[in-house]
Amino acid sequence: MRLSPREILLCPVCGAAVDHRPDSLICSGGHRFDAARQGYFNLLTGRGTRFEADSAGMVEAREEFLAAGYYGPLRDALAAAAVRLAPQSRTVVDAGAGTGYYLRAVADCFPDAFPVALDISKFALRRAARRLPEGVSLVWDVWKPLPLQDRSVDVLLNVFAPRNPAEFARVLKPDGLLLVVTPQPGHLAELRKQAVLLQVPGGKDDDVKRSLAASLTEVERTRLEYAVDLPPAAVKRAILMGPAARHYDPGQLDAVVERLDGHQRVSAAFTVQAFVRASPVHA
Repeated sequence: MRLSPREILLCPVCGAAVDHRPDSLICSGGHRFDAARQGYFNLLTGRGTRFEADSAGMVEAREEFLAAGYYGPLRDALAAAAVRLAPQSRTVVDAGAGTGYYLRAVADCFPDAFPVALDISKFALRRAARRLPEGVSLVWDVWKPLPLQDRSVDVLLNVFAPRNPAEFARVLKPDGLLLVVTPQPGHLAELRKQAVLLQVPGGKDDDVKRSLAASLTEVERTRLEYAVDLPPAAVKRAILMGPAARHYDPGQLDAVVERLDGHQRVSAAFTVQAFVRASPVHA
């Protein structure tokens, strides 16, 4: 049986449990959040967030790029890791879910899974809500306390997104699993050499491990590398879907893609790290 949102969600205003009713989330304290027409819920109140959300154009580019299957091996690797390391999962959360592409694949591995998508971009969550009709898609800032109950999450995904170590540890069940994906320096290196994309620093996987070490233990680290052939339209989407998009106006971007001259064979290179709750140290 699929879990009820009341067993998972917290009101961001008062911390009470939240019921999911048709087109609304309502807590026992009376705070109500109505669904947007596209099906997601905006839980950010007051000043919202200071971080810049992905725009509609960035989200559309990402959706089209992912739909072409270029990151399909990464999606499949995440799903396989979840099944292998947390086979009895019922609650699957993606902190920085975007359009729900990876969350959908992982949730499909567990018949009764209740998926929760968290992202600050309403444009991304419009698509996530359609992709995850049995779950909830919430506009939220991952840097803030998560609107999730203590020890309520079986699998927590964090794919190319900010991390909140204390909150990740708080919401994971005692046997819960955190899967973190970061790009390796060689990821799309052929485009980076031409100053098209922002550089990826080395050692990101070790930085992730150190940032989580106080409460979570790394149990697995996998490097996934393969080559993809990108036509000009896909190269443009690869640029538009990430932070580099904010450094180009449309005319500049078209000129960059034209300069690349046709198809590009590029490297996809990711690190997938698995973490579980750290065992207490006894004197």
